[in-house]
Amino acid sequence: MPNYRRAFVPGGCWFFTVNLLERKRTLLVDRIDDFRDAVRKTRERHPFSIDAMVVLPDHVHAVWTLPPGDAHFSVRWRWIKHRFAQAMPADERRSQVRLARGERGIWQRRFWEHLIRDEADYARHVEYCYINPMKHGLVTRVVDWPYSSFHRDVGAGIFPSDWAGDADAPGEFGERRAQ
Repeated sequence: MPNYRRAFVPGGCWFFTVNLLERKRTLLVDRIDDFRDAVRKTRERHPFSIDAMVVLPDHVHAVWTLPPGDAHFSVRWRWIKHRFAQAMPADERRSQVRLARGERGIWQRRFWEHLIRDEADYARHVEYCYINPMKHGLVTRVVDWPYSSFHRDVGAGIFPSDWAGDADAPGEFGERRAQ
């Protein structure tokens, strides 16, 4: 088993990818109000800033900043996943292992996180969040995807509404290069 280590930086900023267990499901957009409610209730109990977030049918990308002195992003994701799962009927397929552990079969157990290193890294990951619906072929313009903090940032004047247009969006957006 790999020795997995997470970076814990109090008050840090991270990029996350969190996936549904069954990647062909569309639960996150089908039940967007339940997901939003899970995030809202988690933020009430464990505050954090959402710098960027996009909810796709089967996964979420987010950039968060935690309060000074706090590095417990895993607690926040555990609460969001738990609250969202509580809102779902228990009709999903579950493995024997999940049944034995009393676990739901909605989310992948782990998530991917990346500690943001500098302003360029921050910009690249925020842009990755916003371009992701286009990357997956869900829309041809970023502004057309409704489940994104992009709309908040347009309203604040951070991005123009036609950002990324309907082009192929070349560039690197936080993805690893093929070796």
